[in-house]
Amino acid sequence: DEKEKFEPTVFRDTIVQGLNEAGNDLEAIAKFLDAAGSRLDYRRYADTLFDILVAGSMLAPGGTRIDDNDKTKMTNHCVFFADEDHDAIRNYAQVSRG
Repeated sequence: DEKEKFEPTVFRDTIVQGLNEAGNDLEAIAKFLDAAGSRLDYRRYADTLFDILVAGSMLAPGGTRIDDNDKTKMTNHCVFFADEDHDAIRNYAQVSRG
């Protein structure tokens, strides 16, 4: 048995690219996440996925983002960039629960 490599940065890049391509349409984002779930290991990369959906990129210990301001490694389609109202946050939470 050969062990599968743990590559959270590759996972991040795939998720961020899909979120950015989906645009501002939360339904398109939900469809992307649903489709990607069949080929990406959400359980293995749960922490990375949570970081992306909440903060827009991977987080280092202590909470700083690991993206070096590289726009290809971050997304604005996350809770931190959502409008500051109850309905907007609830919509993002519903997308995250799938």
